[in-house]
Amino acid sequence: MPGGVVTEIQAARPAGTAGTGDTADPGEPGAAVARLASLPGVSTATGVATTAEHGRTTGQVLPVLPALAGLLPWGGLRRGSTIAVHGSPSLLLALLAAATADGSWAGVVGVPHLGVAAASELGVEVNRLALVPRPGADFAAVTAALLDGLDLVAAGSPGQSVGARTAQRLSGRARHRGAVLLSLGPWPGAEVELRCIPTRWSGLEGGYGYLREREVVVEATGRGAAARPVRAAVLLPGPGGSVAPARSARPGRSGLLTPAAREEVRVG
Repeated sequence: MPGGVVTEIQAARPAGTAGTGDTADPGEPGAAVARLASLPGVSTATGVATTAEHGRTTGQVLPVLPALAGLLPWGGLRRGSTIAVHGSPSLLLALLAAATADGSWAGVVGVPHLGVAAASELGVEVNRLALVPRPGADFAAVTAALLDGLDLVAAGSPGQSVGARTAQRLSGRARHRGAVLLSLGPWPGAEVELRCIPTRWSGLEGGYGYLREREVVVEATGRGAAARPVRAAVLLPGPGGSVAPARSARPGRSGLLTPAAREEVRVG
């Protein structure tokens, strides 16, 4: 890819070893975790933690793109939080964009079909993106190791690979390490849950041409400060592949839907 190098780390457990369900211990990474050493300029996952330490002293909230800031109760990604993104890999990637552009490191684990070109178009700084597409039975161990060393970790939904208790321990590790854990799909105990409701594509108004933009409504729900549902209409993708507030949202502020616009979404 022009201007960027993505680090991809393969993970595999030696034949004959066990490691599924709640028996997986995030504190005991397997042999696959050692391959995190292939991160540029880093010898071990502990070394990644040292590299990221500077970012951890700059603030407790990592930035997000302006079109998404109003959806989060902290106006960004609060360190130590767990956020579940339902049904939209593009939204998951968009949440990484501003932070990686600002110097933070991110990892993606257990999302084998991640579109790296799409990530770059959405604004993700792919030079600071580490990929572990197929961790297999080492899902919990690899996720824990990434949480130890990076600012943001995006993970596939734990599904059958780990149980609810292990998922909650990983959220606890994110809190302890000051990292942000994002999941593509449900995650037990997530503080914020984001869902995309597609509305319309544009670009074929004359009956021909190219699809240019997709308008979606993103709904945020959750616990605590996020208990009150919030919706925002955004273009995902927008002009040039990035994210932008939708023109039809008639925002009161930051792209948030006005009551009249919310009614249109419900009816339409």
